[in-house]
Amino acid sequence: MISTKEQSVNSKQKDKKVIKCVVWDLDNTLWQGVLLEDEKVSLGNYILSIIKTLDSRGILQSIASKNEFTTAIAKLEEFDLKEYFLYPQINWNSKVSSLKEITKLLNIGLDAIAFIDDQLFELEEVKFSLPEILCLNADEVGNVLDMPVMNPRFVTEDSRIRRLMYISDIERKSAEEEFVGTADEFLATLNMNFTISGAKEEDLQRAEELTVRTNQLNTTGYTYSYDELNHFRQSENHKLLIASLEDKYGSYGKIGLALIECQSKSWTIKLLLMSCRVMSRGVGTIMMNHIMSLAQSNNVRLLAEFVPNNRNRMMYISYKFAGFKEIENNDGSVIFENDLTRIQGVPSYVNFKVIN
Repeated sequence: MISTKEQSVNSKQKDKKVIKCVVWDLDNTLWQGVLLEDEKVSLGNYILSIIKTLDSRGILQSIASKNEFTTAIAKLEEFDLKEYFLYPQINWNSKVSSLKEITKLLNIGLDAIAFIDDQLFELEEVKFSLPEILCLNADEVGNVLDMPVMNPRFVTEDSRIRRLMYISDIERKSAEEEFVGTADEFLATLNMNFTISGAKEEDLQRAEELTVRTNQLNTTGYTYSYDELNHFRQSENHKLLIASLEDKYGSYGKIGLALIECQSKSWTIKLLLMSCRVMSRGVGTIMMNHIMSLAQSNNVRLLAEFVPNNRNRMMYISYKFAGFKEIENNDGSVIFENDLTRIQGVPSYVNFKVIN
């Protein structure tokens, strides 16, 4: 089921590092000077340019600084920079604990983090405790924008507004914490609209980005290029489906992708992924159940490939909960089959639409 080409391509992709968030120290890194010694710290013009450029590329940013929170935040506001940093960790904790907290709150892997600091001790401590993180000395900051890991192949519309989408999610989480009632009752207040459509040419840059960036809620880890996805989009033997989500707080963007290989008597889900940002929204199985319904209406067997890694066990569990059963296991790569006798409906709190 898994071709030699796919195995070759994806073994190479496992080595391809993608930075999703740059975490800055403050004193003598983001700005020149030590804030608690002299409030007149200065900000180099190139720093502002770097921050804005990273933001425009869809790379998130945060802060891990040993500083007094109120004073540091006030200085960031003075420089018109506060809005660029999500979940800033400004405290007297170790940089290691601050970085762990940032990755937890952003729900991304440690290997998707770059950390910039001027103190060799701090960098070495992070390298030792969290070796997955890319550590950069503040002396190297002028080269950051030229680094391959900081240059996504495409800058999509979702990339350009990624920080704003995370800010909207912070508002959602705050509302959820204050809400009195059940989880389903809260989700009903969001007025969610979930849309599945056949991928169009204008969706392909984002589709490629999803295959590269999405690790946890990804059934195989396969990455596909724009050209490969365009081939599948036009192929009579494949279906390429893309999902989007929005609610009263704004758009989540394009958050799901599925690639199905269609043969006369059987369909195989080659790839099914969902952005981690929607994990808590209760919409993760809508795409899967939609594919099951399509297979049932076309009177075909439904198979699915699953390639385990150290992050995607959640998708294995999702397949099992949806009634998929293992029929093959080759060197860890699993083939599932679903008998299509138990297809779940769309949650009542979601408005669901299919666009052909």
